[in-house]
Amino acid sequence: MSTPSATVPTGPLTVLVIGTGGREHALSRALAHDAGVAAVHCAPGNPGVAAVAALHDVDPMDGAAVADLAERLGADLVVVGPEAPLVAGVADVVRERGIPVFGPSAAAAQLEGSKAFAKDVMAAAGVPTAAATSCSTAEEVAAALDAHGAPYVVKDDGLAAGKGVVVTSDRDEALAHAAGCERVLVEEFLDGPEVSLFAICGWDDEHGAVVHPLQPAQDFKRIRDGDEGPNTGGMGAYTPLPWAPEGLVDEVLATVLRPTVEEMARRGTPFTGLLYAGLALTSRGVRVVEFNARFGDPETQPLLALLDSPLSPLLLGSATGTLADVPAPQWRPGAAVGVVLASAGYPESSSKGDVIRGLEAAETLPDVHVIHAGTALSDDEVVTAGGRVLAVVGAGDSLAAARAAAYAGVDAISFDGAQHRTDIAQAAAED
Repeated sequence: MSTPSATVPTGPLTVLVIGTGGREHALSRALAHDAGVAAVHCAPGNPGVAAVAALHDVDPMDGAAVADLAERLGADLVVVGPEAPLVAGVADVVRERGIPVFGPSAAAAQLEGSKAFAKDVMAAAGVPTAAATSCSTAEEVAAALDAHGAPYVVKDDGLAAGKGVVVTSDRDEALAHAAGCERVLVEEFLDGPEVSLFAICGWDDEHGAVVHPLQPAQDFKRIRDGDEGPNTGGMGAYTPLPWAPEGLVDEVLATVLRPTVEEMARRGTPFTGLLYAGLALTSRGVRVVEFNARFGDPETQPLLALLDSPLSPLLLGSATGTLADVPAPQWRPGAAVGVVLASAGYPESSSKGDVIRGLEAAETLPDVHVIHAGTALSDDEVVTAGGRVLAVVGAGDSLAAARAAAYAGVDAISFDGAQHRTDIAQAAAED
């Protein structure tokens, strides 16, 4: 089985990041601070990314346009951030031009693109996960809800920007969610806290699967404090997890990550890029809630704030089949917390064009930086341009200190209708 690319660039890299959101800003920022990177470009990016990368107005879903841009720039590495271009095969088009790409092929990205496919892979690999029933009719959904019982878990089989899941004890709500989807998975409910564990993955003929886990993080999906209200793309995250069981990363590497990458290779579709395992630490052990095929948002923001080794060798190693030669990532001591500021109406809708104030003041605070997600420029002012607008990241010697820094940054920023949670990492910081 061949490696993703035969050519390994040498010398300082020119890197092109694809995407518009907070994940892409965080990646671009980390690469801009990387001594092994000569230039960072982003397409199309956002006003925050513009501070650390040159922006290019290219449609991230247009594989040929992305590949053409990469060739014009002489890019040594292309990093495809969002899930939609990956599932659409943008990485494949760039890779066919002989340019190293961090991100899975369209076939491998089906681990995120289809939850039913992911369940099939997990079953074949012996990966522990929730029992599930795939449904495409109302009758099938009703029978599955009865079989699995409450609380009901209904997941849109396709991409849904992190908002395709309903967990409810209201059967009518579960049925209504399913009715709005072409195909769903109805699953058993998993008890226990959730953990996000990312891993940089590679494959080569000599070593087989090469998997470098990052440190665990936790995100907060519900819109309101106390995990109330509807699901969102994520309202905040923190790392590390002081309450996580000792040996968790090694266990997940052995029972989830490595078996999955090996099963994908066995199917002839090696997974290279970032494999995101959403986990539930249940009373019966670790179970996989979902897979994503890219860096998660907002967990990426605090994770990269603590990364103490350069990012580019990990991404390039994955892209070129040389990850076995790259040391595992190292982490700074302490903690990092990211708090998302969302626009009015989110997650049901969003408000655009509201002027954002206090960005410069927040950036001047010690141990604080601001990641842009849904922002734009209007008459030289930064304005809201999406549901999740900003992530304010604070770092510190302890989780409490990191949390205090993040919320100091949040307090410095304002825009009409801004909403945020006040309890990100609170329980863990108080333990």
